[in-house]
Amino acid sequence: MALTYSAGSLVTARGREWVVLPESQPDLLVLRPLGGSDDDIAAVFPAFETVRGAEFAPPAPGDLGDQRAAGLLRTALRVGFRSGAGPFRSLAGIAVEPRAYQLVPLLMALRQKTVRMLISDDVGIGKTVEAGLIASELLAQGEATGLAVLCSPALAEQWQQELRTKFGIDAELVLSSTVSRLERGLDLGQSLFDKYPHVIVSTDFIKSTRHRDDFVRHCPDLVIVDEAHTCVTSDDTKVSTQNQLRHELLRRVAEDAERHLLLVTATPHSGKESAFRNLLGLVKPELARVDLDSEKGRKLLAQHFVARKRADVRQYLTKEDGLADDSLAERTAFPSDRYFKDETYKLSPEYRALLDDAIAYASERVEEADGQGRREARIAWWSAIALLRSMVSSPRAAAQTLRTRSAAAVAASAEEADRLGAPLTSDSADSDALEGMDVAPGAETEENAGSRLAELAQRAKALEGPAQDLKLKALIKHLKALLADGYNPIVFCRYIPTAEYLAEQLANDPETKKRGPLGAKTVVRAVTGTLSPQQRIDRIEELAAEAGDDAAARRVLIATDCLSEGVNLQHHFDAVLHYDLAWNPTRHDQREGRVDRYGQKRDEVRVITLYGDDNGIDGKVLEVLIKKHRQIKKDLGISVSVPDEMSTGVTDAIVEWLLLRGRQGQQETLFESDSFQQSFADLEQDWNSAADREKASRSRFAQRSIHPEEVAREVTAVREALGGAGEIDTFVRESLNALGAVLRDSDDGFTAQVRGTPMGLQDALAPVVGAETVERDRPLPFRSSPAVGRGEAALVRTDPVVGALASHVLNAALDTQADGARPARRCGVVTTDAVTTRTTLLLVRYRFHLTLPSRNGEKQVVAEDARLLAFEGAPRNAVWLPQQRAVELLDAQATENTAAASGERMMTRILDQLGEVTPYLESYGDELAAELDASHRRVRTASGEIVRGLSVTAQKPADILGTYVYLPATASVPAGVSA
Repeated sequence: MALTYSAGSLVTARGREWVVLPESQPDLLVLRPLGGSDDDIAAVFPAFETVRGAEFAPPAPGDLGDQRAAGLLRTALRVGFRSGAGPFRSLAGIAVEPRAYQLVPLLMALRQKTVRMLISDDVGIGKTVEAGLIASELLAQGEATGLAVLCSPALAEQWQQELRTKFGIDAELVLSSTVSRLERGLDLGQSLFDKYPHVIVSTDFIKSTRHRDDFVRHCPDLVIVDEAHTCVTSDDTKVSTQNQLRHELLRRVAEDAERHLLLVTATPHSGKESAFRNLLGLVKPELARVDLDSEKGRKLLAQHFVARKRADVRQYLTKEDGLADDSLAERTAFPSDRYFKDETYKLSPEYRALLDDAIAYASERVEEADGQGRREARIAWWSAIALLRSMVSSPRAAAQTLRTRSAAAVAASAEEADRLGAPLTSDSADSDALEGMDVAPGAETEENAGSRLAELAQRAKALEGPAQDLKLKALIKHLKALLADGYNPIVFCRYIPTAEYLAEQLANDPETKKRGPLGAKTVVRAVTGTLSPQQRIDRIEELAAEAGDDAAARRVLIATDCLSEGVNLQHHFDAVLHYDLAWNPTRHDQREGRVDRYGQKRDEVRVITLYGDDNGIDGKVLEVLIKKHRQIKKDLGISVSVPDEMSTGVTDAIVEWLLLRGRQGQQETLFESDSFQQSFADLEQDWNSAADREKASRSRFAQRSIHPEEVAREVTAVREALGGAGEIDTFVRESLNALGAVLRDSDDGFTAQVRGTPMGLQDALAPVVGAETVERDRPLPFRSSPAVGRGEAALVRTDPVVGALASHVLNAALDTQADGARPARRCGVVTTDAVTTRTTLLLVRYRFHLTLPSRNGEKQVVAEDARLLAFEGAPRNAVWLPQQRAVELLDAQATENTAAASGERMMTRILDQLGEVTPYLESYGDELAAELDASHRRVRTASGEIVRGLSVTAQKPADILGTYVYLPATASVPAGVSA
């Protein structure tokens, strides 16, 4: 008859030891390898395979380590934990170490039975990580069974990568390009949202009525909405059909009161209070109506809304936050500021003449169309804007626009002309459909204008190159200055032809031996909407790889606004040059936010804005829109979106004045024109109102639901269980040194060459860092910052490289027959002046059986924890020391040699008597279980239903993984103490 094993028991099967998991049945055991992860879980049938009970083997007294052995083994063990016993079930298993401030949204979420959150932290703080933390925790606790991320198609692959690599969540992409393939694998009547529990869905694809209904019916119980501000509109603004469809989709998703919903956006207001209210209404309907100036309203909002700027979190958990000291202080290295410089250029005589002729043509067309009807007038208007914007962008863009028919020309009505013409010529801050918006717009609206436009196009084409294109010449000058100062810039353009033109003019060409103007070691690449989102990321990585690690090598990326949202570029670039001005300043902020964010190594990000001094457009846009946007951000510390209709009104007035001047000659200045004065006054009033509201809301709605003391308490508990950054740094350095790696210090950590380490470690590292790095003995950078680039390792426990090293060190310690160096050992005898009487340090592994209630039923979990316990004297008369004293012994240095023979005898006597301490170890395990129970209840305290049925019990016996004896340097045992 087969034996029955309880959850948490140790068994031996298939040549290794396993922990029995709660899902087991008498005839089927569900097992996780001892010290392994959930990915290694296996099912075993005791009737067909040999399974027997196991106890953890004691250390071998002859296998003695040195003074480092205990600390290295403890860290290697804790790094291997993938299922923590504390209230944050997922933190041990994710591949990112969150900043303390990023735990705040998670703590807020765990206090809600159904999580409804609006996460509106500033650009670059880490909203994706905050949303991912909540998602992984809800899934780990069983509070959610599936996940859907709604985002723009351009960001879908990045979300997929973030969830997979950082949180271990494999999500399927549901896009217009993938849905046919996915649907082919469905059973009859099956929804793909039933088949795939975790999905990343294009908002624009799923919002159509055909797909929306299926999604709403089968929607997962956890939904994250990225750039959520694009899914609502203000009550007093004319809304597009696209926004209406997105809003309707979200409204129906939010209707299910049991569905977890996370809305993520850095711009919740978008300049309109009613839009903000509509967004809050999706989170909780009463938030759309409650008086937010009242104490009741603020308290309600504080439970669901978090919005912090960088200054709020740059230094966190300090005395200024109300803590007793700075022992837990965390300083996050955001760039201190952006350095702005506005640089001008003048048109060459030939370019000036071309622009004047183009303005004259556009002016004639607008005047002529005004008398033909409203439809014709709107078509001519969009054609004129397209022509002017492409003209001031580049000769290449101008030539293509002149040869291309206007998208608005086919419109059957004025409204359709606006719908077709606006996206290609304006820069809406709320547009989440950037795909295809960087193509050069068309200007041709009538058949008989072909020859005239062709002649203008030919003249534009002839102006290519720095001799006639003085804007390009100015760009080369400013890029050279940035490169000379060690910067790697991104040049942002409005149109694809401009980006391709700049790349051709600036890049070196190995085939033709042509050398670009930026130097032989400068690599230039263009990324535009002609590439798929994944191809864009690949192109950027190729650019970084080609530039390599040569200190003299430089990278220049030419990009359109297809990269202005969502894509993180701070690891490869540190400056932004606006080659084409956006007509909405929010777009500039989005461009700059690609490099000015957490993980940027430079303290100062440089921003250069290039504008035409005499083209009639750039200087006005810069003065009226962009400089005011900067000033508001400087005053408030955050961006305030300019309402789209307001910025459009101003730019329309500028174009109108320019065209009027073309028809009637120079008369009044722009700032004297009636239409401009009215548009500017409206803009000024709306923008200032939005800034005032934002300033007031940041004060009124500052995150107050979670006090820093609460965060500090949980951070302390997590670090005690899983280890902190300092411990990991010491572990990696000492382990690699002992294993034969070559280490060299660097500015932000160190590098390691691992070719000389044991083959087992090289085999473990190769899949993580790349076989070529190991085989060619390339230096592997280890960084103290958790935000690292590809090919770098972070000195945090969740980094894959650290995990591979810890696994090797732990396995080598447990296997006394392992080949090569073994830095960690299970026992040791150290003679030191750090003790005055014989002291024994135990590394004990506890297993806990947790019953975690959730709205989906109880979840049974087995989790592990490692603790250091120390006593003075003999085991039978042990005097137990405080926890802090036990940890301090890890730093004890040997002051005298200990003879191997006497050390082995001492260790044998101690190990033979360790049974005497079992009662204390069990009682300590019960204390830990009680502390864990209290911690779970504290974190989830807001809802009594969430903690009803919660229990934590310690599995007995505990495993003594390591035993280390510290002898006083006098080599004598005090009187009254016997072995």
